[in-house]
Amino acid sequence: MKLPRNLSASELVKALNKYHYSVERQKGSHIRLTTTLKGQHHITIPNHDPLKIGTLSAILGNVANHLGTTKEEVVQELFS
Repeated sequence: MKLPRNLSASELVKALNKYHYSVERQKGSHIRLTTTLKGQHHITIPNHDPLKIGTLSAILGNVANHLGTTKEEVVQELFS
């Protein structure tokens, strides 16, 4: 499945709620999310609209790595 091309940071934050990520803080144009699912994990995303494809891919790859799954499975679960 292809990555969404017009996804904003706020839409990504809402989608990542499925994996129990919540906003820990925002400093400037970056949002820090934290989850305690399968251990504590932090990610930082830029508050841009839309997110660049490479940035989105890296964020989802990081989430997949933490969850012990593939990026394709994460994309399928979040955006289908």
